[in-house]
Order: sequence, then C-alpha cells, then structure tokens
Amino acid sequence: MFKLLNIGFGNFISGGRLVSIVSPDAAPIKRIIQGSREAGTLIDSTCGRRTRSVLVMDSGHIVLSSVMPETVAQRIAEE
Repeated sequence: MFKLLNIGFGNFISGGRLVSIVSPDAAPIKRIIQGSREAGTLIDSTCGRRTRSVLVMDSGHIVLSSVMPETVAQRIAEE
C-alpha cells in the first residue's frame, strides 16, 4: 500500500521505501551524507534549517530532514 510520510515543511516521502532513520551526528553518517552528495543521490528537505534526521531509502537515496528521528518514527507508527 502506498503511504506518504510527512518529513516536515510540506515534504513527503514514500513510507514503504524507507529503510532507516538515523541521527546525523555520528561520523559514519556524515561520510554517507558526503558520499551521497558527491554521487548526486542526496535530497535535502530541511529548507535551510538544521538537519536532525537522515532517512535512508531503499533506492540508495539519502534524505535530510529537520524533523527529529523520534517524530518521524512516531508518524510511521500512527499510520
């Protein structure tokens, strides 16, 4: 079933394609973000705000969100 997940500021992703929600603070995650930026698979949906969660998609895309990981997880659980 096709479910859209609100990741903040009017941005949505397909909830069924989400693999992982992680915090951007760890060094390995920062390397993943930089690698994705260089590969052209980074989607920045923070609208210029601080990145609070990193969403890993099954397509290999990395989505940056300014919503806390706990909030995103709660929104998934509500659906």
